[in-house]
Amino acid sequence: MVRPEPSRLVLRWKPCPALRREEAPAVVAFSVGPLTSLRMNRFLRTAPGLLAASLFPMASLPVRAGAPAGGPAAAGVMVMNTNISQAQVTQAQRAWCNALLAISRAYRSGGLPAARTTAEKVLDDAYAYQYGPVAFKPTLTSGAQTFRPTKEGALAYFVGNNPRFPKDSGFAINPWEKCTIRTQVIQLHGDLAITMGNVDITDNKGNATTVDKTWAFLREPDGQIRIVLHHSSLPYKLPTAAAP
Repeated sequence: MVRPEPSRLVLRWKPCPALRREEAPAVVAFSVGPLTSLRMNRFLRTAPGLLAASLFPMASLPVRAGAPAGGPAAAGVMVMNTNISQAQVTQAQRAWCNALLAISRAYRSGGLPAARTTAEKVLDDAYAYQYGPVAFKPTLTSGAQTFRPTKEGALAYFVGNNPRFPKDSGFAINPWEKCTIRTQVIQLHGDLAITMGNVDITDNKGNATTVDKTWAFLREPDGQIRIVLHHSSLPYKLPTAAAP
């Protein structure tokens, strides 16, 4: 029996050239070996028979030179790699900002029906609600409805107009014009990536809002990278000192 190569832990600093030195995110990459039996069992239970080329590239080795005609066929090679790259993390973050702006534009051009349709597609594409509850804590929620583990709750937060969530006014239907991400930390754990930093959003009057943002992205069984954790909050402000 040939033992698989053990997993390797790699820690490296990779500053992002697009950011100033003091803003470049720290990157921790955990390079893993073969899929664990737990991950493989989960994959087979969730999507039996799925061997999508984008997720599991397959290639055949050429026949050796001089191999006799009609001899045994060359061995096929299946490469299973579900790791998420730093570039893919950055792309997923940018896609979230673009989705927020798309919902806002849809509302301004087509009203609530258009915004709702756009938001539903965003939740299907960017969040993992089709696989179960998502750890979503929006910025402006409180009480019993602080957390939104269901798609219905997330949709209510983005576009409002759901009597089951009466406090939601629709965060994404505000007239947003710009969305910028300032990442401080990126952790790459194989098929899981975690980021932490700030998101700056600006409306059509130039009013800017900054939120503290943590995301966890997971490559799902269909090969797509989706959000499984999203925590957002307003930055803490020190209380103003009383005048002497």
